[in-house]
Amino acid sequence: MGFGKYLVVRLLNALVVLTIVTLVMSALFVKVAEKDLENTIVQQVNAEFQSLQQQGKIPEDPDAWRAQRIAHYKEQYHLDKPYWWRVQYYFKNTLTFNFGKTKNPVFGSEKDVVAILKMAIPRTIQLFTTAQIIIITLGILLGVKAAQMVGSLFDRALSVIALVMSSIPMWWFGMIMLLIFSFKLGWFPSRAIPDPNLTGWAHIVDILKRMTLPVATIVIVSFGAWAWVIRNIMIGTMQEDFIMAARAKGVPERKVIYGHALRAAAPPVVTMVIMSLLASLGGAIITESVFTWPGMGRVYWIAIETNETNLIMGLTFVNVLLYLAGVIIADLAYGFLDPRVKVGASENI
Repeated sequence: MGFGKYLVVRLLNALVVLTIVTLVMSALFVKVAEKDLENTIVQQVNAEFQSLQQQGKIPEDPDAWRAQRIAHYKEQYHLDKPYWWRVQYYFKNTLTFNFGKTKNPVFGSEKDVVAILKMAIPRTIQLFTTAQIIIITLGILLGVKAAQMVGSLFDRALSVIALVMSSIPMWWFGMIMLLIFSFKLGWFPSRAIPDPNLTGWAHIVDILKRMTLPVATIVIVSFGAWAWVIRNIMIGTMQEDFIMAARAKGVPERKVIYGHALRAAAPPVVTMVIMSLLASLGGAIITESVFTWPGMGRVYWIAIETNETNLIMGLTFVNVLLYLAGVIIADLAYGFLDPRVKVGASENI
């Protein structure tokens, strides 16, 4: 019962945070979008006037016509309303996932922000979540092994690899991978966009080939740091008294490591896993740009480059939502793995 109340409080806290962040974002983006919309209106009116000139239908009073058209578009974009009215309007629409449309099409002819996000998120999951699962698996296996062999050649080698690979910029390593395996050897395609003419197994194989270089880049650069963190967590756990007691009782070493030490170290590891998986849904701007992967990071890049305010707002809101979801899921996992969380929750409420 105590943990249930604790979870309700956490959900309410997340809702309050989401509301405050969305309100602040709305206030900022409305101010930024105001100048952008004014420029857009001027461009639209100029384009209409040029079209009338080409048709020989020039208005008798061009200035009055321009003023009338500008007033029309200001009413259409709600620029005739007070600032705080527009903030609450933007705030309400954002909370209901009504992000509006972009000025220019993204991913072909699509302008609806929600539709763009629906296309980008699965592609990001396909690439970054796949890579993150591989990184987590390798990191846990290698980290546990290194913790069992502290001071050995394997442990020292893993430490060096983690230090070196974590220092390499992912975008630079990605460009090196493209240079060697795509442009020099020609083993993999340089662009991530699949061939639209392929279907069935040929289409699947084509996608896997295009995923290989970006996934390999992400895994190679990132797995060492994961393994190093897991190693340090496990070393601290394996020095606890209950581990020494288990060994003194003659419990097999494998069971001591995986049945006792790894389970005791699970809460921080699970938190890392959950937050890493959810963070992977946000993509990576530079990495996706290097491999021209049409995911969330690429959409962010396009939105910033073309000043698509509605798209930036939608992307930011989704990322905040994912982060808060990760915190709540981590709380649930903590309660399942560590009974002390439930006790602490009931005492605090």
